[in-house]
Amino acid sequence: MRFVRALLLAVGCLLGLFGLEAYGQSFPSKAVRIIVPFPAGGLTDILGRVVAGQMQSAWGVPVIVENVSGASGIPGSEQVVRSAGDPHLLLVTAPHHTINPSLYKSLPYDTKRDFTPLAFIASTPNVLFVNSSFPARTVAELLRLAKDKPGSIGFASTGTGGGNHLAGELFKGMAGVEIFHVPYKGEAPAVSDVIAGHVPMMFGGLTVAMPHISSGKLRALGVTTLRRVPSLPEVPTLDESGLKGFEVLGWFGLYGPARLPAAVVSRIASDMSTMLNSNEVHARLTKFGVEPGTLNQPEFVRYVDNEIAKWARVIEQAKIPKE
Repeated sequence: MRFVRALLLAVGCLLGLFGLEAYGQSFPSKAVRIIVPFPAGGLTDILGRVVAGQMQSAWGVPVIVENVSGASGIPGSEQVVRSAGDPHLLLVTAPHHTINPSLYKSLPYDTKRDFTPLAFIASTPNVLFVNSSFPARTVAELLRLAKDKPGSIGFASTGTGGGNHLAGELFKGMAGVEIFHVPYKGEAPAVSDVIAGHVPMMFGGLTVAMPHISSGKLRALGVTTLRRVPSLPEVPTLDESGLKGFEVLGWFGLYGPARLPAAVVSRIASDMSTMLNSNEVHARLTKFGVEPGTLNQPEFVRYVDNEIAKWARVIEQAKIPKE
């Protein structure tokens, strides 16, 4: 019986290898599904649909977007994990993917082991902004105020563990100041309360903040990219303002499950690069306030690993309890 079981296992492994080899030779051999683990209508969903439309033309098969929302993107991501080796089920997701491993006590997958990063689709800058009546007009002035009166300045966020919460915690740690977190249920109420002066500051998406900055209701102190943003050329980066290496992006990536054939990874990465370099797609992404990704596939793998490590350090240093 032991021999029979061993033989069956070996046969199963060989069949699995043949299956993977077949995917490598014939991808795509059927419709491709792209899971977006958030509700329809958001930026992740919009970018997923841009990718789907372009890849459908390139691959000659239907490419269908499915929204599987809930629990910080975990249920949708788990679906992709279950299709290990099959490139016909892909995932378009956001920074939550690299934050979740440190924010949850347990996940139904290993973020580094169970996914194949394929393409950095796009990124969008965040901006540190304050209420227009707040006395600080620069990051240096904000830091002086925070150091003169520790614990007196609050920063708004869309909720505990979100990207703008962790940006604030990273700011606290790098600047060595004591500011306190004020979580909201979503970006709109958080920004509204900063405009109203109930909370003085926030790290938020430039797309949402820009109209209020232009109208004078909010004041931008710094952007979170390493280069200045063309739409706010006079606003320095946090890196320029003394927090060397400070970078927090809203970014979006394409992933597959683990154990994808190398030929498929290369094919998808190449097709995505062609798409992101096209004038048509560049114009569409710019319209949505995002910049097309420029990292190649190996660079994206390293970027994801670095993001996982960075947020793990921030969450540990901030003593954010795991859910």
